[in-house]
Amino acid sequence: MRTAAISAAILFAALTAPALADDRAPTAEEHTQIEAALTAEGFTSWGEIELDDDKVWDVDDAIHADGKEYDLELDKTTLAITDRDED
Repeated sequence: MRTAAISAAILFAALTAPALADDRAPTAEEHTQIEAALTAEGFTSWGEIELDDDKVWDVDDAIHADGKEYDLELDKTTLAITDRDED
């Protein structure tokens, strides 16, 4: 019974670890470029920025000049806003 529990724990760790490894913070250069893009779109502040699954930049809690708060997705290459969810 104990061996089965250990095996299940190892399998769970192996299956979930790659998903966690796919997200990363921006490099200093990427961060500067993302900040410039957000500012150009009228955002004044934001929270965590993270590359999700090597596809899109996720930006949490972005505050627009209109006072509204959004969670954003930016195209990895162009940094264009591809999704804007109001909080």
